[in-house]
Amino acid sequence: MKSKIIHKLRLDKKLKHWDDESYLRLLYRLRVGGRLNLDHPITYNEKLQWLKLNYHDQSQSFLVDKYEVKERVASQIGREHVIPTLGVYDAVEEIDFEALPESFVLKATHDSGGVVLVPNKSVLDTNKAKTKLRRSLGRSYFYAGREPQYRDLRPRIIAEPFIVDATEAQLRDYKFFCFDGEVKALLVISDRASGKVKNDFFNANYERMDFWQPDPSSTVAPDKPKRFYEMLDIARKLSQGHPHVRVDLYEANDRVYFGEMTFYPLGGFLNFNPRQWGKIWGDWLNLPEPMPNR
Repeated sequence: MKSKIIHKLRLDKKLKHWDDESYLRLLYRLRVGGRLNLDHPITYNEKLQWLKLNYHDQSQSFLVDKYEVKERVASQIGREHVIPTLGVYDAVEEIDFEALPESFVLKATHDSGGVVLVPNKSVLDTNKAKTKLRRSLGRSYFYAGREPQYRDLRPRIIAEPFIVDATEAQLRDYKFFCFDGEVKALLVISDRASGKVKNDFFNANYERMDFWQPDPSSTVAPDKPKRFYEMLDIARKLSQGHPHVRVDLYEANDRVYFGEMTFYPLGGFLNFNPRQWGKIWGDWLNLPEPMPNR
């Protein structure tokens, strides 16, 4: 019901003029329930809202830009872990579909969800793809959740190769939740193609964690990825210097690939079930000294 209310109100547009704190207090009440405690934040969701308002690390804007982040990641962990860029475009009209390979991915550099997967270009509906990408280019991700690093991002589209694993029928998402450079939790997302997405949470020892998100967990837990310990090392390296960040990785063809970095997973509105896990995750997040907006 709460998500329907938010969708109906279209808060990010109707309340665009609201100051960040007032907007986040309302959004928190609708998404999580109850009053947002910013004076003495305790839970994971509360602390993420505090970070939005009080910790404005300018470097994070480059790290959430899906194009700009690649060079930084390559310098830290090696270019072999970075998916190549086939093209970068300021407008949909600049995309030369004929020049792109038979399979590729198009996505907005400043957005979440604006992805066009093209496993076979011969059956691509280019008009539908362009419509989706135009919508993404016109969307300000900052106003949806007031995540500061998205405020001034330059909207662009990038094309990348379509990564397929030769031995697996699917490409799983491995999302490492890092706190002060240490991995505390891992979310494995499976079965995207089937439409019945599975969310499975593990700790840093790949032991299943006893809570779930709205999408159900798998009946049988996904096997530990072959390069799990390499993934742990990469996540630790990339998360150094940040109080909290989620590092997304993939494993395909016996190689680990970088996906993206996210500082406010789900905007800082995770649905913990059982609810006490929100306090446990909150204990992992040590709030830094405030870093005001410049």
